[in-house]
Amino acid sequence: MSKDGVYYTYILKCSDGSYYVGSTGDLSRQLARHNAGRGPKWTACRLPVKLLYSETHESETEAVRRERQIKKWTRAKKEALITGDKESLKGYSKRTRKR
Repeated sequence: MSKDGVYYTYILKCSDGSYYVGSTGDLSRQLARHNAGRGPKWTACRLPVKLLYSETHESETEAVRRERQIKKWTRAKKEALITGDKESLKGYSKRTRKR
């Protein structure tokens, strides 16, 4: 539950270099949970984690929908989002046609 009506989708970088994508109503609390080892198994064994990216949403549904979308992306596309590289992000989004 969000305390201020804002929900977040976020990307963490784990100590092994992997990325974790999640959503929450309280970003600072969730980051603390991850780093205390009380988050998902994926991050609990890859501590510490560092917040690389977050975006806000007006509803939990929107935040979760975006989380699921980003989780399907390649590492390169996630990195383009993290760095704000809109041109690369567009390029990764283009579909290639099979002939």
